[in-house]
Amino acid sequence: MLLERFRKAKEAEVEALRALEAQDALPAAYEGQRPDFAAALTLRAPGCPLAVVAEYKRASPSRGVICENLDVEDVARQYAAAGASAVSVLTEEAFFRGRLEYLARAANPALYNGPRVPLLRKDFIFDPLQVRATAATPASALLLIVRLTPDAATLRALREQAEGYGIQAVVEIFDAEDLRLARESGARIIQVNARDLESLAVDRDACLKLIRACPPASGELWIAASGMSSADHLRAAASAGYHAALVGSALMEGGAPGEALAALLGATAKTDGDCTC
Repeated sequence: MLLERFRKAKEAEVEALRALEAQDALPAAYEGQRPDFAAALTLRAPGCPLAVVAEYKRASPSRGVICENLDVEDVARQYAAAGASAVSVLTEEAFFRGRLEYLARAANPALYNGPRVPLLRKDFIFDPLQVRATAATPASALLLIVRLTPDAATLRALREQAEGYGIQAVVEIFDAEDLRLARESGARIIQVNARDLESLAVDRDACLKLIRACPPASGELWIAASGMSSADHLRAAASAGYHAALVGSALMEGGAPGEALAALLGATAKTDGDCTC
């Protein structure tokens, strides 16, 4: 499975963190403010039916290189100016060409005309030391994937560890069984990935069917992820019950992510015409 390849690619990073821990040399936790990620998912651009988490994504296994000539600082600034509720930053190096340091660079207050948007660390996190490393960054949230840690107690422990640093956990699922485990672990931010991890194909209909069959419980916030590339996709997700959508490749691929996000939000906010999803 692709997730196992991702896990193996992270083993060297985890071993390096263990070596630092043995030397009592792990970086200290970030002491600055972490904007509230969950609260940001309730904030929407004018007229838009759901929040958008815009992603800085240089490459992916399904697309290869997407855009490598844009610095994270410039993209974060563009996204915030265009109306992103939050920014997701890929930090995985082997497959997505990310770096952990991108989070600190994206959090530079000089980039924002007002309060900075919360940052999500999107990576393959399954070890407490990875949570500790995230705590040294300005991230407001981190991603936990149920199928990487398919045990409710482990998921709960990682989430509670993150929350101890003021970091919220976005718990990613693919189906109803994943949702059961996520809820058993106490997850409150649920992200549904529409991408099949074997074929890499995207099935947005399955994403919509899941939330309709298992509506959000009280206090849960749901994010639709993968394949979100048009106004119709966003309106369909909102209509099904999603609070937010994560959009990455569709914004980065043209080399003008801020303009792409502004156009997407503007088109999504239009009420004339029917949704064709």
